[in-house]
Amino acid sequence: MTVTVRFAPSPTGRLHAGNIRTAIINALFARRSGGDFILRLDDTDKERSTKEFARGIEEDVAWLGLAWSSLVHQSDRLALYAAAVEKLKEKGRLYPAYETPEELELKRKRQLARGKPPVYDRAALDLTDDEKAAFEAEGRKPHWRFKLEPVDVVWDDLVRGRQHVDAGSLSDPVLIRGDGTFLYTLPSVVDDIDLGVTHVIRGEDHVANTAPQIQLFEALGASAPSFGHHNLLVGADGQALSKRDRALSIQGMRAEGLEPMAVVSYAATIGTSDPIAAHESLDELAEAFDFAKLSRAPARFDPHELRLLNAKLLHERPYGAVAGRLEALGVGGGQAFWEAVRGNLSVLEDAKDWWTVVTGPLEPVIEDRGFCDAAAKLLPPEPWGEESWGAWTAAVKAETGAKGKALFQPLRLALTGLAHGPELKQLLPMIGRERVLSRLLGETA
Repeated sequence: MTVTVRFAPSPTGRLHAGNIRTAIINALFARRSGGDFILRLDDTDKERSTKEFARGIEEDVAWLGLAWSSLVHQSDRLALYAAAVEKLKEKGRLYPAYETPEELELKRKRQLARGKPPVYDRAALDLTDDEKAAFEAEGRKPHWRFKLEPVDVVWDDLVRGRQHVDAGSLSDPVLIRGDGTFLYTLPSVVDDIDLGVTHVIRGEDHVANTAPQIQLFEALGASAPSFGHHNLLVGADGQALSKRDRALSIQGMRAEGLEPMAVVSYAATIGTSDPIAAHESLDELAEAFDFAKLSRAPARFDPHELRLLNAKLLHERPYGAVAGRLEALGVGGGQAFWEAVRGNLSVLEDAKDWWTVVTGPLEPVIEDRGFCDAAAKLLPPEPWGEESWGAWTAAVKAETGAKGKALFQPLRLALTGLAHGPELKQLLPMIGRERVLSRLLGETA
């Protein structure tokens, strides 16, 4: 059996941290198992689904490096769902109900007032043909409910262990709205059967849907796949994530310049027993993936922590992994420049700022005119290497008596315009004697 999983977002908005974590967990499980990862766009909601959001989702998933084996649009598969509807009707498992939302809400309130659970009372099953005709004469369109069998539904959850739900305690779920459109459940189950999905891995907010879905699989003549329900994400403050927070959207992370593998590494390791660490490949992450490592407690997603992880990833990245991207940014200097500045980067584009420090133009900061004039006179001739900084500062120290911060800080401010940065023993040869001299004299260079 080939392991087959799916990530099934609705193209009614862009992806965010909460749902991309589900995609990552599915992709890692498929990769570890040598299986297939399907991207399925649940786009049956014609009013809210757009092609623009669909393209955005594809871009986000591809940017993260989660390669899918196939791409499926539910809007192309309506005939399959219609056939399943007829099959369920023939088996007596799908029935029309005519209550309005207001009538259903009133029923729920009455049941709660009597201390009873607000479960649908199946009144629609007792309607006569004449009563149905009368409702339709009023202009009512039926919604269609799936009739649950009142049995204990049991499954071995990949994350939560053995689960069981008394289906007799649940309301018969609505599969088709009054306007004839499908709710999530029916198309999802039909697609899982047709596409050979073996494992459904999703957030724990879907646990309550599992028992009805297992019965729906069986009613359609199929065996249910394995289910796994992972912990959900909350913010750094423990509160629910806001989908409107741009810092939590994949689009926002891309715009910020974060590395895809930093995002994937972070989303894959928070809320697990593994330490949060930067990984360079999906294969490395997949090798360590195990459902047993997932915590039952919510996982905290902290954008600040993600940024720190992104910086750490860059600090450890070899020149060969970024050479082409640096060239595209207009950054030269080769391996020597990269090794000099990478420890000071938060995102790769920060390298452009340090390249400007090297090549100019730059407005120097002169704190002590006399000190900088003295340092300028002591500049050694080129060629320069890493030892040149030590030799020069030793000469300046001997001449001026300055030492420690009083020696190094004025030089750093004059040469870079900044109080902190890469080691100047590495930057000095790249800046070159001509620019160094001009900056020490207070000239823009």
